[in-house]
Amino acid sequence: MTNKDTIKGAVKEMGGELKEGVGKLTGDKKMQAEGKFDQAAGKAQGAFGKAKDAFKK
Repeated sequence: MTNKDTIKGAVKEMGGELKEGVGKLTGDKKMQAEGKFDQAAGKAQGAFGKAKDAFKK
């Protein structure tokens, strides 16, 4: 069973990948950095969600 944290983390991670890609295309280093940060935050949130699921079992 997937919980909200796992889903939100995946969405945040994908958004970060998109933001990083746009930053690379436009040469915007700040946007690239924000994208990488969003990806890391999304991975962390997803891992937290998976841990919550594992704990419930």
